[in-house]
Amino acid sequence: MKKHIILALKGFSMGITNVIPGVSGGTIALITGIFEDIITSIKSFNITALTLIMKGKFKEFAEHVNLWFLLTVFGGAILGVISFARVLDFLFVNYPIFTWSFFFGLIIASVFFVCKTIERWNVPVVMLFIVGTTVALVISFLNPAVENDNFFYLILCGVVAICSMILPGLSGSFVLIIMGNYQLIMIDAVTTLNISILAPVAIGAVGGLLAFSYILSWLFKTFKNQTIALLAGFILGSLLLLWPWKKSVDLNAGELLVNKFGAFVSESGQILENVKVIATQQIIPEIDTMFFVSIACMLLGIATIYCIEKIARKA
Repeated sequence: MKKHIILALKGFSMGITNVIPGVSGGTIALITGIFEDIITSIKSFNITALTLIMKGKFKEFAEHVNLWFLLTVFGGAILGVISFARVLDFLFVNYPIFTWSFFFGLIIASVFFVCKTIERWNVPVVMLFIVGTTVALVISFLNPAVENDNFFYLILCGVVAICSMILPGLSGSFVLIIMGNYQLIMIDAVTTLNISILAPVAIGAVGGLLAFSYILSWLFKTFKNQTIALLAGFILGSLLLLWPWKKSVDLNAGELLVNKFGAFVSESGQILENVKVIATQQIIPEIDTMFFVSIACMLLGIATIYCIEKIARKA
């Protein structure tokens, strides 16, 4: 029972981080030691699994695909997404600088703990770390597309987002921003449980996850250190997306006014809750009380990952 509770909490943490643009649930999976198990279990949904179901051997099927492990982890992840979407919406509307600072600290600590799992550093490993960092930085400069609720485009969003969600350092939420559908899927559809939007996304996610798991499983077995180095580079490169101090722009309204907490406001000072930010520019912060509170939030993020890693090691 204790084991399943811990797995559910790890999945819950993955779900929470997947809602955050710039943060990947795969990072949490890698730090907590369940990333490889997830990929291997998903890959087990093959012809053998289908044959066992057709023969009515459900117990053997559950053992073959490690079903209870997957249900526990992904059940926790789904709960994390659903429960945290509203909280995240509130935090980003009212306290975006503090919120981004916390997640910035999460990623700084994540890079350290992921790199610790690399058993041997050599030239190929270092080069792949640099490549991963570069790719993540390049992705962060891409211009977002326009929102699109076409059924087949939503399936494509599901495929691309799920692949990036399980890759440490590549944020599924940020990929959805690039594809123009983050607000539509992760905020509007999740908070209202809009099945017409979520169903095609889920179809794409399941298909993409099954196909991508084979590639990742092979890479981990054949080039483990190199793969982890590449993923660690992805995580490091994603830090640019999480820089707390940024100038936000809505292409329709131009540069947006912000209050001292970084929340979007009208000219009269009223907080705007339905702003779709589609471009940002990093800026240098002023050294004031808000700056030091933000640093404290970063340290809290670092401490959170440290605690998660320690708990995962004992589990």
